[in-house]
Amino acid sequence: MKLQGKKVISLLHHDFEDLELWYPIYRLREEGAVVHLAGEEAGKDYKGKYGVPAHSDYAYGDVKVDDYDAILVPGGWAPDKIRRFPEVLFLIQDMNASEKVIGQICHAGWVLISAKILNGKKVTSTPGIRDDMENAGAIWYDEPVVTDGHLVSSRRPPDLPDYMREFIRVLEKK
Repeated sequence: MKLQGKKVISLLHHDFEDLELWYPIYRLREEGAVVHLAGEEAGKDYKGKYGVPAHSDYAYGDVKVDDYDAILVPGGWAPDKIRRFPEVLFLIQDMNASEKVIGQICHAGWVLISAKILNGKKVTSTPGIRDDMENAGAIWYDEPVVTDGHLVSSRRPPDLPDYMREFIRVLEKK
């Protein structure tokens, strides 16, 4: 197992894109990583866009950067809610400053935009937020997955296999 001993935190809120949350979690667990979920409140159930539930292990403010090797931000409509929490923005900024692996897919770029970490970074996202990404200073590509150092980004659910192969490769090196 490539990721034995690695710990990853995944953010969630209502209306996350079900596949963009669960596919990465299962792939990382298959590779031996421990994956926890953080939401607005600890111990709360959140529903995805298609009704699949997820249970938070921690509240956003309880997550400590030093406890994790990487963070995942799923897409859907949840990122528009997630980015409104200062503790999430500080967490993303601290993960970035520590060069921990940051994964974002689809609309998750909104969280990184609000954390102000994209200036000069090469990224992708759902084409619907391309302008937002570029206005935040990012260099946007229409590719299944784009890596810039410790930042791994992807467009949408059909790109999940490419996204997770690359995320796992980057995390394995850390």
